[in-house]
Amino acid sequence: MLLSAQPDTLQAVTVVADRGVVVSRTDTLVIRNHQDVSTTLLQLPGVYVGDYGGVAGLKSASLRGFGSAHTAIYLDGVRVSNIQSGQADLGMLDLQSLGTVVADYAQNSLSFQTARPVFHNRKVSGAVRLQGGSFGTWQPYGRVNFRLGERWALSANVGAVLYQGSFPLETGNLRTNNDLKQFRGGLDLFGLLKGGDFHAKVYYNSVARGTPGSVDWPSNDRQYDNNMLAQAVFRKSFSRVYTLHLSGKAALDKLYYQSEWGDSNYKQADFQLNSSHYFRMGEHWTASLTADASLDGMSGDVYNGHRFQTVTAAAIAYRSARVNFRLAGEYNGVWDASGASWNVLSPSADLRVKLVEGLDILAFGRRGYRAPTFNELYYPGYGNPALKPEDGWLSDLGLDFHRSFGAWTLSARADGYYNWLTNKIISAPSADDPYVWLPYNVGKVQAAGVDLQAGFVFAKGNWRAALNARYGWQQSPDKTPDSYTFNQQIPYVARHTLVVNAEAAFKGWTLALLWNQRMGRWDSNGKMPNWETLDLTFNKDFQLGKGMALGAFVTGRNLLNYRYDVVTGYPMPGINFLAGIQFRF
Repeated sequence: MLLSAQPDTLQAVTVVADRGVVVSRTDTLVIRNHQDVSTTLLQLPGVYVGDYGGVAGLKSASLRGFGSAHTAIYLDGVRVSNIQSGQADLGMLDLQSLGTVVADYAQNSLSFQTARPVFHNRKVSGAVRLQGGSFGTWQPYGRVNFRLGERWALSANVGAVLYQGSFPLETGNLRTNNDLKQFRGGLDLFGLLKGGDFHAKVYYNSVARGTPGSVDWPSNDRQYDNNMLAQAVFRKSFSRVYTLHLSGKAALDKLYYQSEWGDSNYKQADFQLNSSHYFRMGEHWTASLTADASLDGMSGDVYNGHRFQTVTAAAIAYRSARVNFRLAGEYNGVWDASGASWNVLSPSADLRVKLVEGLDILAFGRRGYRAPTFNELYYPGYGNPALKPEDGWLSDLGLDFHRSFGAWTLSARADGYYNWLTNKIISAPSADDPYVWLPYNVGKVQAAGVDLQAGFVFAKGNWRAALNARYGWQQSPDKTPDSYTFNQQIPYVARHTLVVNAEAAFKGWTLALLWNQRMGRWDSNGKMPNWETLDLTFNKDFQLGKGMALGAFVTGRNLLNYRYDVVTGYPMPGINFLAGIQFRF
C-alpha cells in the first residue's frame, strides 16, 4: 500500500530495548498512516490501550495485565520517560513518520521505529500527504529525504492534526471540549558505518486540547503540551569479537493545565546515556554487558523532584542451529533527591529450541519491577513516601510455526503466559481518615492467559492476499486482600479478544479489513458491555514513472457503530470516515 510504511534502503539493526538483550517473544506491526495509535496497538490481544475517546483523548498502553506505568515505551531504541505519572501519552508520537512498532512481552515494552528513507536511485525523495475526515479532522504531512553520499541520508518532516472533535453520543448530545490542535516536526540523520550504523533524531511536538472529562463529570479544562527531544543511537562492530551499542538523549517536556479549580504548570527534563557491549566467544557463545544511566528532574507549581537511575546487566547466550538460550542478571538502582532509594536485582532467562524445520518451542522468565512515580510519592495531600516498587514475575511458554510453500507463506503460534504482580500501588482509605485515600502497596494481580495466532500470505504475479487471525484469553483477577473487587477481572482488561486482519491487492488496488472484538470486561461498578469494531480501507496506487507515485485511500472506521467506552465515562466515536491523498517523489 502506498500509504503504508516505506521499506528501508539504509539497512540497520533495530534496537528494541535499552538493555542490550535478546528476547524470545515479540510481535511486530507495520504502522499504517490511516490508523491511529489505538487502532494499531489493539491488533494485539495481549495489549490493553487506555483511550479517553477520539483523536484528542489521552492514550496509554499496557501488556498482559501489568499497568501502563509498568510498560516501557521506546522511540528508535531510546526510552520515552514520564517521571511524574509513569504514563507516556502515546499521542505525542508522530505515526506518520514511523514504520513499525514491536511489542516485547519479555521486556514488557513497546518500541516504535522511524521509517527509513527510500530514494529509487535519486538524490531527493519524499512525500506530501493530506488526510481529512469526520468530526472536523485534518492531517497534513510532508517529508523530504536527502541522500548525502552513499552512506548518509537526512530526513525532514512536518505535520499537523487539527480536530474539532464534537462527535455525537448515544443520548443525542455532543461530546464537546474535545478539540485538538497538534503540530510536530523532526529531523533524522541516518548513516551506515563500516560494521555498524548511526541514527540521530531531533523532534518537536506541540499540542493544545480540550479535556472534556467524563460524561458524568464534564469539564471545560484545557491542556497544553510541548515536547522536545534530541537523541542518537550508534552501533559498530570493532572486530569479530566486540560490538558496541551507544545511545544518548536529552528531552524537555512542558505541561500547562488550565482548570476552573486552578491552573498548574509542570516541566520535566530527561537525560540518558545507555551502553551495551557484546563479546563473541567462539562459534556459539556470546556475552554482553550493559550500563545505563538516566537523570530526571521535574519542577511544578505544586512540588519538585529529581531522580537518578542506573541499570547494569550481564548476560551470556548460546546459539546453534537448533538451540538458543540466554541467562542474564540485571541490577537497577534508583535514588531520589528526597533521600528515598531502591535497589533491585532481577534475573531473566530465554530459550528457543527448533523441534523440526519450521517449528520452534520457546520460553522466557523474568523479574520486572517499577519504582513509584513522583505523583505517587510526593503529590501534596496524596503522595506516600513509604511506597515500595511494584514487583512482578513474567513468564511465557509457546510454539512458533512458519513455512513457505511456493507462493504461500504459512505461520501459526501459541503462547501460554503467567504474570504475577505484587506490591501493586493502589489507592485505599487512609488509617487516620477513611475519607482520605492514599496510595499503598497492597495490590496483587495474577494474570494468566493464552494467545493464539494463525495466518497466511499468498503472493503471485500481480496478486497478493493475506489473512491473520489472533485470539487472546486473559484471566487477570484482582488478588488484593479485602478488596471489594477481589477475584474480579482488573478494570478494562478483556477476558476474550479476537482480531482479524485481511488484505487483498491487485495491480495497485488494495482492500483491507480489520475486525476487533472485546468481551468480558469489568470496571469498579461491575461487568461492562462487550464491543466490536469493523474497519474497511480501500487504497489505490498510481505509478507516475521516474520514482513518482500518487495514492489515495478511504477508510470507514467503527462501521458497526458501537458506542463503546474503553475507559468508563469516556466514549469512543461511532461510525466515522477518513480519506487521504499522497504524492510520493
